[in-house]
Amino acid sequence: MSRPVSILAALTTAELAEFLPEPLLAGVRAIPLRFDVLATADLSTANFQAALAAANPEVLLTCWKTPPLPAQLPPGLRYVCHLTGSIKKHVARRHLESGLVLTNWGGSISRVVAEWGLFHILAALRHATHWTFTMHRDGGWKNGDTVTASLFGRRVGLHGFGPVARELIGLLRPFGCTISAFAPDVDAAAETAYGIKRAPSLAALFADNDVIVELAPLIPETTGIVDDKLLRLIRPGGVFVNVGRGAVVDEVALLRVAREGRIAIGLDVFGDEPLPADSGFRGLPNVTLTPHLAGPTNDRRRDAGEFALNNLRAYAAGRPLAAVITPKVYDTST
Repeated sequence: MSRPVSILAALTTAELAEFLPEPLLAGVRAIPLRFDVLATADLSTANFQAALAAANPEVLLTCWKTPPLPAQLPPGLRYVCHLTGSIKKHVARRHLESGLVLTNWGGSISRVVAEWGLFHILAALRHATHWTFTMHRDGGWKNGDTVTASLFGRRVGLHGFGPVARELIGLLRPFGCTISAFAPDVDAAAETAYGIKRAPSLAALFADNDVIVELAPLIPETTGIVDDKLLRLIRPGGVFVNVGRGAVVDEVALLRVAREGRIAIGLDVFGDEPLPADSGFRGLPNVTLTPHLAGPTNDRRRDAGEFALNNLRAYAAGRPLAAVITPKVYDTST
């Protein structure tokens, strides 16, 4: 039996339409005693916080464009259901310590991010950027020196073992890849469950695989951890892909390695975003660049909306929530 709750959706019109298209929005509207939408597109932080205080909802639905919560929360606010992933720009740790319940999109969009990782792997192996320049810009064609590579039978190393890495393992299965991973949570049970091997060290992961996919969270311990030494362990003809977090990589070192042309690189994330127009990565034929598009795609943002709807229904019914951000999870999150 659900109990009546009040929900305030602090979203832009576009966020509301993409994350909660019908019938998802109707499902949200059916839950509360009161449901209101606060359009945040042109709302200042001060005006948002004033409107939040006036509404005093029990549940706040937030997204990318929602301004940060005030230091002093409205007395009625109990639960923030965040439609997207990173929450540190919106919610402070002290809010959680005071008892605020917080969830995010969990693993609902992980398969889409993994799909983009697979795209970058294939683009790097087949030298897609080189052929884009050759055919679109130079009017060229293949010649007798053309070299491309396949993913079938490759050794793939995953730095990180979160939901995206686990989804990527499934996408790699049809290619017959040997997969290893390096992360604190890769244990014997994970090896058995996912059919992978735990790399004995990060250096071994880079040295022993043909393809490295960067998926580690950005925390103080991982910031800049991928440096010259690690990158040069990748053998000539190998691939480095980052669809995780840009600042995990020392990008000055990565650019040096990229300019040497000995490996192919796929980058969706960067330490400085948007990527500066004069970035040295631009124009390199062995580097595939995309502007932080890994996920969720516009058509699959509804997956995160459905995940949020299930959490809202669970909250109203007094059932456990999924993807709860505790203070401990908060500390280890990007």
